[in-house]
Amino acid sequence: MLHIQPQCKKRDVRSYVIRGGRITLPQEKALAEQWPRYGLDLHKGVAALKDAFPNIDAPLILEIGFGMGDSLLAMAERFPEHNFIGIEVHVPGVGRLINEAQKRNLDNLKVFCADAIDVLADCIADSSLTRLQLYFPDPWHKARHHKRRIVQPAFVNLVAQKLKDNGVLHMATDWEHYAEAMLEVAMLCPHLQNSSDTQQFSNRPDYRPETKFERRGQQLGHGVWDLVFYKPPHP
Repeated sequence: MLHIQPQCKKRDVRSYVIRGGRITLPQEKALAEQWPRYGLDLHKGVAALKDAFPNIDAPLILEIGFGMGDSLLAMAERFPEHNFIGIEVHVPGVGRLINEAQKRNLDNLKVFCADAIDVLADCIADSSLTRLQLYFPDPWHKARHHKRRIVQPAFVNLVAQKLKDNGVLHMATDWEHYAEAMLEVAMLCPHLQNSSDTQQFSNRPDYRPETKFERRGQQLGHGVWDLVFYKPPHP
């Protein structure tokens, strides 16, 4: 069996904890048999994407932290004319995504089991992304853990560097305080503009599926905040 471990460079502060968790036999089988088809290697750098997709010139969508992959799978199936890359360090989630992708015979979906910052820095060319998606990242709600939040000025500036002109950074969270912090950080980035007329939060775009987790939260009275920023073309 092929044993997949998250690919990570040494960094003192990370935005995640690599969780354990039971991997099912179908997930393990998918990793062993389908990784060459769907898996991408951080250590290949930008060459990792060279022959990744049948249509390499299609719009490129990247999602960080796809969890068990439901929404990413739905988008890849709904928009076959787009290429999708998922990044996740939770190995059972990677196994499930690959298992479902091969069942649906998706050729427009690939995955890194790696640190998202490393992938962005090393494997994604500047001005290449049509959209970067960050849905429900860990809010690290305790003040002493705020330094672990992925949405920091350096991260947003890196994302802006990787977006095409008119490319989109789309974030969503169900934690209001984190939503406010995300908004503040993104508004400070000189390379991005808020797509909201009010310069606040946006309605959920139609392309983002509503998750079971999200629906359950709404039934309990929890809010969800979407932030949609874009990169204006250079004058």
